[in-house]
Amino acid sequence: MAAKQQYRIGVDVGGTNTDGVLLSLSASSASQPNRGVLASFKSPTTPDVTSGIESAVRAVLEQSGVNPSDVGSLMIGTTHFINAVVEHDVRRLSKVAVIRLGAPYTEECPPFLDFPGPLRAIMDGHVAILKGGLHIDGKLINEIDEAEIVKECKIIKEKNIKAVAIVGIFSSLDRQDGTSQEERARAIIERELGTDSHVVCSREVANQGLLERENATILNASILAFARRTIASFRRAMGRVGLTCPLFLTQNDGTLTTAREAARLPIRTFASGQTNSMRGASYLAGLSSSTSEVAKKGGSIIVVDVGGTTTDVGVLLPSGFPRQAAAFISVGGVRTNFSMPDVQSIGLGGGSIVRTVKDENGVKVTVGPDSTGYRLLTEGLVFGGSTRTATDIAVAADSSLNIGDVEKAKVAFSGEELKGAQECVKKLLEDVIDRMKTSPEPATVLLVGGGSVIAPEALNGVSELIKPPLFSCANAVGACVANVSGELDTIEILEDRKLEDVVEKAKALAVERAVKNGAKKETVKVVEVENLPVQYVTIKATRLIVRAVGELDAEAIPAGSTVVEEAEESEEGYQEAEKEAVKDAGFVEEKVDIPTYRPTVNEAGEWVVSEVDLSWIQEGCGILGTGGGGSPYPPFIMARQILREGGCIKVISSESLPDDAMIFRGHFMGSPSVSNERLQGGTEVETACRNLMKFINAEKPAAVISDEIGGGNGIQPMILASAKHLDIPVFDGDLMGRAYPQMWQSLPAAFSVPASLTPCAIADGVNNSIVLPSTSDQFMVETILRGVCTTLGSRAGVSMVPLSAKICREYGVTRTVSQAWRLGRAVAQCRAKSDLGGIPKAILNLQNGKCLFIGKVVGIEREVRAGFTWGSVTMAPLATEEEENRVSEQSQDELVMKDATLRIEFQNENLRADLTTSDGKKELLAVVPDLITVLDSQSGSALGTHEYRYGLRVTVIGLAGHPLWSTKEGLQTGGPAAFGLDLPYKPIGLYREPVGVIEEYGPASRK
Repeated sequence: MAAKQQYRIGVDVGGTNTDGVLLSLSASSASQPNRGVLASFKSPTTPDVTSGIESAVRAVLEQSGVNPSDVGSLMIGTTHFINAVVEHDVRRLSKVAVIRLGAPYTEECPPFLDFPGPLRAIMDGHVAILKGGLHIDGKLINEIDEAEIVKECKIIKEKNIKAVAIVGIFSSLDRQDGTSQEERARAIIERELGTDSHVVCSREVANQGLLERENATILNASILAFARRTIASFRRAMGRVGLTCPLFLTQNDGTLTTAREAARLPIRTFASGQTNSMRGASYLAGLSSSTSEVAKKGGSIIVVDVGGTTTDVGVLLPSGFPRQAAAFISVGGVRTNFSMPDVQSIGLGGGSIVRTVKDENGVKVTVGPDSTGYRLLTEGLVFGGSTRTATDIAVAADSSLNIGDVEKAKVAFSGEELKGAQECVKKLLEDVIDRMKTSPEPATVLLVGGGSVIAPEALNGVSELIKPPLFSCANAVGACVANVSGELDTIEILEDRKLEDVVEKAKALAVERAVKNGAKKETVKVVEVENLPVQYVTIKATRLIVRAVGELDAEAIPAGSTVVEEAEESEEGYQEAEKEAVKDAGFVEEKVDIPTYRPTVNEAGEWVVSEVDLSWIQEGCGILGTGGGGSPYPPFIMARQILREGGCIKVISSESLPDDAMIFRGHFMGSPSVSNERLQGGTEVETACRNLMKFINAEKPAAVISDEIGGGNGIQPMILASAKHLDIPVFDGDLMGRAYPQMWQSLPAAFSVPASLTPCAIADGVNNSIVLPSTSDQFMVETILRGVCTTLGSRAGVSMVPLSAKICREYGVTRTVSQAWRLGRAVAQCRAKSDLGGIPKAILNLQNGKCLFIGKVVGIEREVRAGFTWGSVTMAPLATEEEENRVSEQSQDELVMKDATLRIEFQNENLRADLTTSDGKKELLAVVPDLITVLDSQSGSALGTHEYRYGLRVTVIGLAGHPLWSTKEGLQTGGPAAFGLDLPYKPIGLYREPVGVIEEYGPASRK
């Protein structure tokens, strides 16, 4: 190895401190007590990030005596870019033009629809939905139209917009040879706008899920100019300290990217600090060594990084990389889906403020969540200040720490206060660690960070607490030892191919990408393979996510290749204006006092739905979806936009119409994988309805009813019924009272109501529509329509035969829109009071049932059979220390069932919940047709079966199903036997008829 490659410098810029280390790469360094770290540096982060980085680099060079020419690479981790988004910094964010490829699909959900007002005001420059896009099977929706793109470029040029985001439906399935639709569109745009434009393709930014990928692409495009200036400044700072080596930035997943790539995709560096700490902890503890006793035990290891203000806790997988977070990540209030570490943060750090409250029950001591932060060195007692902090507690308890004025800390706390503060810190750490565990067994914990001196020597639930050498600068070490990765996220149509062969090909492509990104080929290994079968499609399709990583091959990347062009203006020379207050984007989200809020019911008895109402209905639809029904989020934001544009959505009482009034039905069918990409164009369901009306020679219907209130189809009738489409009211009720996977599982069909399913119509929104007059039996409706739906791209709008108001009242579930509203309001009330533990009780106050279990997900199995996702999720109890809130009138022992596990089986929706005790006894707690709902304990929102993941803290609730489902006919259609389960049905409780919103708040209530 050449001398210039013997050393690396790592710098991590945090919100409180900037850390730097210089690391030796010699073969023997890793086995030394200092793990090859020759110098380290820590100082408060400066407003001018570049000068802080320069100071850190200069300091470690001076400490070590290493010549700058001997440094092989500089690695930087920074929160600089994400801060601009979170702070809505108009000086550093650019207007973005969004070119979406996939018209006429997605038009009902245009770009920026779910952006917070201030960010939308900053970023929304231009939007165009043009021809292009792919179906899930790789076939074209449309070819791109160059003339269309050129026309939009003229408008973009007139608006002086330089940043462009290109987003194509299923773009990740497109060609990999550089001729994909997005890449060809980019070439056209760059030709028309000139070389100073910044054009980003979504396929290079994030994963499946058009809305989230598009949002991430917009953020990336908006931050590009600022990122290029910043990285150019980094290079200039390197020049001033004599470094000529390549520059790398650390990414969210713990790997490296070149400066050039970071300037192109800065969004991938947004959350690198937390990942750096985990990777650094692993290296400093020697986990990568073949002789490591900890590593030999196998399994995951928890890393606790205690800073000045917060403690971040993550999980290192056996691969050495952090466990990744859930599918959706919020960045500055924007929903995205790029890779981020799964980290729990609490307000506990070295600067956390200690307070004492004395009352008749004695002394209560709290630590945090507020903190002195970077002012600890001047405000903490041991540093001469007057604020009692967690660091003062640590010093008072252990004078050997030799931090500041020990005596001042000792006299500041009584023995009772000292004990109370230590117990508070201990409990906070034990709780957050237990949240991250996926097994009740004691965990191995690596403790790092400058604030880790406040942690006790032992913690309950922890078998081994390891504080590695140089623990205070683990984040900078992590930047030094980061690897290079290659990723693949695609949907494959298997057809006659073996899954094993397809997976091997995907692995090879991921390895190839890692090498291309700068990894040494001989060190690359595949660390992640995820196979997610695609449901609701008759083609055999599966989504594959593969990641390969390897050691950096710095020799393969010349220093000059990472330099941002000298012509680029640097951040240092860029004169920023004063930060301005950001104007909103034309609307202000309603702020509501929940206890006093009254929905609007006019004198005609029509409930005029507001944004607040809609958000609560969406929440309730998720709960009633029992894990299925599709996500209510996309239709919610579309319905909300109708209201924001002045449209109107009305709901009428189930009792307000005459018996013979005709009520229409409209919803979507198809694969959730498609609905997350090919968002609705706005004509699919309406076209199906109008074609069916024409076929049966029907007049304008009196109202619209939902076939299933659970999930996204609970919101869709509101869009259809709005003034934008049919301009009729929504019937307060549905035909299931929940969600079921098949069309014949509605109550009218269960009771063989004549003509309850046919004739029906299906349409895809691009002039393909079919009317199905009749079938041999009700089961053939599902079979035929699903085949048609697959041909139409595995998503289509459907309208079943209209029903009379009398049938809807007698064979439907009335007031379920009101029920969804009340469930959502209950969740909102608990959130407003910061009482998430009270959500189950609040729900059970509205509908009879039981809280079945509180715990965390420790096992998941999934497979697709006959187009449906079958599987199970297993949950284990939480530790005793976490049981802070009583969530219902049941005892904690009943809820948690120590040493017991809960297993839920599902077919798209949750079917049964079984409790197994430590002695092997099994008890059926709930089964269909009763509702089994899994809530995310951290938010209170319902989870879809596709969202179940390891480690997620959950609360399981069983709710009583409508009495029609417990009849002989109902059980045949929606009970255990309908899903092949040989089980008796024992109701979980007596169904409680919901109170109608109109009945409670209508004209009669005002008299």
